[in-house]
Amino acid sequence: MAIVIVTGSAGLIGSETVKRFHAEGYDVLGIDNDMRAYFFGSEASTSWNRERLIRDLPRYQHFNFDIRNFDQIEPLFKRYGADVALIVHTAAQPSHDWAAREPFTDFTINANGTLNLLEAARRHCPQAVFIFTSTNKVYGDTPNTLPLVEQPERWEVDPAHPYAAHGIDEHMTLDQSKHSLFGASKVAADVLVQEYGRYFGLRTGIFRGGCLTGPAHSGAELHGFLAFLTLRAVRGQSYTIYGYKGKQVRDNIHSRDLVNAFWHFFQNPRVSEVYNIGGSRHSNVSMLEAIRLIREIGGYDLHYTLTDQARSGDHIWYVSDVRKFQQHYPDWRYQYTIEEILRELIDHIAVREDVH
Repeated sequence: MAIVIVTGSAGLIGSETVKRFHAEGYDVLGIDNDMRAYFFGSEASTSWNRERLIRDLPRYQHFNFDIRNFDQIEPLFKRYGADVALIVHTAAQPSHDWAAREPFTDFTINANGTLNLLEAARRHCPQAVFIFTSTNKVYGDTPNTLPLVEQPERWEVDPAHPYAAHGIDEHMTLDQSKHSLFGASKVAADVLVQEYGRYFGLRTGIFRGGCLTGPAHSGAELHGFLAFLTLRAVRGQSYTIYGYKGKQVRDNIHSRDLVNAFWHFFQNPRVSEVYNIGGSRHSNVSMLEAIRLIREIGGYDLHYTLTDQARSGDHIWYVSDVRKFQQHYPDWRYQYTIEEILRELIDHIAVREDVH
């Protein structure tokens, strides 16, 4: 019996991971207590996704555990022990704005929760592969020091800069920058996962994501901009863009493309490896471009307002350089462009709105 443990299993990346590894023949144990509803309100709850997983996947078991509680987590790892082949840790408090409201909650989930999972793995299934979904926010606001050029609908890096062609690589410094408290808690977790690889020999992979998206995303204003932007457009509701003239750029990777990267890492794991992962130059978009594309693809005209006040520490331009991962795993390929991502989001949200 081969077991995969997924934290945040009802969330965007967690649920996609559950479905992929279940389809590959694994028994999957999901850990998720729907803290997203606590962070962002009932509309952002992942309960609908949890129920769908329980209903549709016969070899999926759900545990309503809190990763901050080691007394809940350790017995599960102890029970399955050497049968655990993989842990995919996606559970997190994901918003840098929200973290400032409750710093203890943010840090204990992101840092202490990760420590609990690493220690449980070290004690009971040290042979298992451990994949951690980190974030580009570990770089703080250092990307904002890049030389940027204003274009009609977006900011771009000066063509002469080394990052212009492929995006930001893993050598960007984590120091001397404004991270937000969320960024700091994710740095702590990120370094812990690296250290459990280097110090204890666990086969750990750290994936520093750009914007992660897909139809399973319960988008909220403070997290999941592309899904939330599309939701507002489909509903005919207004949207507020904070700062940078709406020209801030994000790369977006579809959840299935990211989970496929997890699969490739699992097949040939490394120790304490760090990857920037996102849409790269293949799939990136500014706020204004996304609004235009939603109109062109779905016919939804979003009514928005611009404010001069940017979110503290927010990135003006971020595009991931994924060449390191592609070099290590040359069989991995993108399946989704930004246009295909938006088309799927529009169709999925429109169906859900009709249902509800």
